[in-house]
Amino acid sequence: MRIIVGLTGPTGAGKSSVTQIAEKKGIKVIDCDLYARKATEKGSEGLSALVKAFGKEILNIDGELNRKALARIAFSSYDKTQLLNKTILPFIKELILAEIDTDRVLLDAPTLFESGMDKICSKTVAVLADKDKRLKRITERDGISAEDATIRINGGKNDEFFKDNADYVIYNNDNEETFLREISLLLDKIYGGNSDE
Repeated sequence: MRIIVGLTGPTGAGKSSVTQIAEKKGIKVIDCDLYARKATEKGSEGLSALVKAFGKEILNIDGELNRKALARIAFSSYDKTQLLNKTILPFIKELILAEIDTDRVLLDAPTLFESGMDKICSKTVAVLADKDKRLKRITERDGISAEDATIRINGGKNDEFFKDNADYVIYNNDNEETFLREISLLLDKIYGGNSDE
């Protein structure tokens, strides 16, 4: 039986820790952000659609997507974030569906529900964390200012959205060891044990 778990949560919550555990358990992880990059490569239909939606100022001189410029515009308001999702998610979804070729799959998908990818999932898991913790993680991870990190945080969904939609919610605030153990147990519960460890 094919089991697809959708992993989501706001930026900076700590989803990458979950994917590392899943990979150790022999679960195929599909990083939807990688396919987001593929869907917006120079010359792609996805990039053309983004330019039509947000203008040529999101491009570098060489015609490549300037991700920081896009982020500044797309995360500046709720409506623009919605426009970003509506524009690019269909292209990402098509690429991801072509990659599902095994029975144990975890989709690492920040926009799982917005894209409709949750419809193909057996279960969905959201990782949440306090805003101050997320802010610190984002600035360190992406090398951006606190101001830019705050814009990203405010452009995303709030915790209530994930609580209302996800089958499971796990908090990643303080004790990393406890968080990792909770994730490991949850994955075993959903996938029916671990054959590869």
